[in-house]
Amino acid sequence: MNLGPTEIGLILLAVMLLVGYKKLPDASRSLGRSLRIFKGEMDGARDETAGAERDALPRGEPAVT
Repeated sequence: MNLGPTEIGLILLAVMLLVGYKKLPDASRSLGRSLRIFKGEMDGARDETAGAERDALPRGEPAVT
């Protein structure tokens, strides 16, 4: 799905109308924070899963990567 400049402009206009011009910076800031938290949680879950797999290997056998 390719978005051209017209479609992007219409989306931005709709967002500005829905959120409001003055609240747009606050909304984008909170969206950024939410994405940062989500990314951190996903990285933590990935690390936790990798640690559990590494602990499940019998001693003396190298991990296959």
